[in-house]
Amino acid sequence: MPRNLENHPCFNDAVRDRYARVHLPVARSCNIQCRFCNRQYDCVNESRPGVTSAVLTPIQAFAYLRETLARDPRTSVVGIAGPGDPLAESTATLETLTLVRDAYPDLLLCVATNGLKLPELAGELARLKVSHVTVTVNAIDPAIGARIYAWVRDGKRLLRREEGAGLLIARQLLGIARLKEHGVTVKVNTIIIPGVNDEHIAEVAHEVGKLGADIMNCIPLYPVKGSEWEALPIPPPSMIHRVRKAAGAVLPQMHHCTRCRADAAGLLGDGTGEETIARLKGFACTQVGRDESRPYDRRGAIHRAQGVGHADTPPYVAVASMEGMLVNQHAGEATRLWIFGQRDEGFQVVEMRDTPPAGGGRSRWECLAAKLRDCRAILVSGAGHSPTSVLEENGIQVIEMEGLIEPALQAVYSGREVHLPMRRSRPRCGVDCSGSGNGCG
Repeated sequence: MPRNLENHPCFNDAVRDRYARVHLPVARSCNIQCRFCNRQYDCVNESRPGVTSAVLTPIQAFAYLRETLARDPRTSVVGIAGPGDPLAESTATLETLTLVRDAYPDLLLCVATNGLKLPELAGELARLKVSHVTVTVNAIDPAIGARIYAWVRDGKRLLRREEGAGLLIARQLLGIARLKEHGVTVKVNTIIIPGVNDEHIAEVAHEVGKLGADIMNCIPLYPVKGSEWEALPIPPPSMIHRVRKAAGAVLPQMHHCTRCRADAAGLLGDGTGEETIARLKGFACTQVGRDESRPYDRRGAIHRAQGVGHADTPPYVAVASMEGMLVNQHAGEATRLWIFGQRDEGFQVVEMRDTPPAGGGRSRWECLAAKLRDCRAILVSGAGHSPTSVLEENGIQVIEMEGLIEPALQAVYSGREVHLPMRRSRPRCGVDCSGSGNGCG
């Protein structure tokens, strides 16, 4: 179908029953922590942002998209909405968007982001003809934002309280302005949080409206199990109506949001069926196409990071981390590892690598060892006997620790012992970690 900006079902209620969308879950990690968010939980019956049944590489996502388009020709929009933040994972996101744009010039491209990295990437999104961007702005007052965000990670800086919230808000507003300079359609999502920002949302609407935002979506808080705010009440209908009426005096309101998953497919409100989830998981377990160890650079070039060290010493170190700042995951619970290399100016993330699925016993760890053949060590908060023995048999040192990544990397690359500022008793798989209980034995 020809590219028509009106054919986006999330931005245009009139076409929601005629045009479908598909979300490609390629962005696992996030650079902020909202107190209402928990991305660890996945259930086929759970329809909300942050949920997916699998995370795909760009080439897997492209293969999955081709099959999805063949099955559902109503699909007009390809979106990336997580399960983390697409711009926090800009390498995977931009490569995926490039693959889709080159092959399907008539499809609409859409991205949903918290906006922290939006100012630096708005031009690149526009170059790829991303026509619609959703930015979640929950506050424009840092004091209110400090209550909503536990932390904000800007590069190597981990910011908390008003400092972190203030930086995020400034980047969000600047990012929206830059998107509008490029003619991109902007939707602002705002979570209605009772007692926190419900009296503040009209101010958010006014501020983003001045920047040219096109539409606003005021979404009632969905208390998520395992999040800091799981016990907060759902906003009552009277509050939702009041907030939307006040914000609607400034910006058109979206009223048909279905809280899409990061792997949503089909018409709005259809849900993500078991067949779709099975196909998604199938592509996640499939080796597709080219060498995926070559990360995309924003100038369009494919490059391979160069390691430092002796010729016979693997150049990289793998790290089990939730956010890239701390070693804080057990070998059995990490679904993806951060791969670090040494550079003249310090240490740099070379890429992210998925770990083999849970289950399979020793074969799982043999598969992981093969994936880490260019790594001299792996930093984990804990590891069972089986992964430790298999990895070390393959020449990969297993270092159990908790704490900051950078000092540990300094020790590994200088050949010194890694000091353990924090140790915990070895977790029982599936009890003290979030694994399934099938993969650490």
